[in-house]
Amino acid sequence: MDKLTEMQETATPFCKLLGIKFLSAAPERVTAEMTVRPDMCTEPAILHGGALMSFADTLGANATVLNLPQEAWTTTIESKTNFLAPAPVGSKVIGECTAIHRGQRTMVWQTRIRNEQGRLLAIVTQTQMVLKNRG
Repeated sequence: MDKLTEMQETATPFCKLLGIKFLSAAPERVTAEMTVRPDMCTEPAILHGGALMSFADTLGANATVLNLPQEAWTTTIESKTNFLAPAPVGSKVIGECTAIHRGQRTMVWQTRIRNEQGRLLAIVTQTQMVLKNRG
């Protein structure tokens, strides 16, 4: 099974709740899309910042998983978001998560979120810690 299919099939319940669809999966880059539903919005009917951040966090975590050694897992230890433009209900957001640093103990990812017209909506930079079993 290829990485993209595996990522889509093993998506967490929260990822499924958000309706995230992975488009590509490689160790240095993950892309996905998400449709903005009314239950994900704030007033006036634009994507809630927390939903946007969750979208980016999901991409960064999945990108990290693609780079983990056997028996390791990950957790987010830092995330920073710059909100640049709104995403109205009914629109689609597309995220591109690229590696800034892929180390043995931490990985840093930048996710650029755009609308279907290519307008930049947000930039999220996050750090993932690599956790290993002690043995």
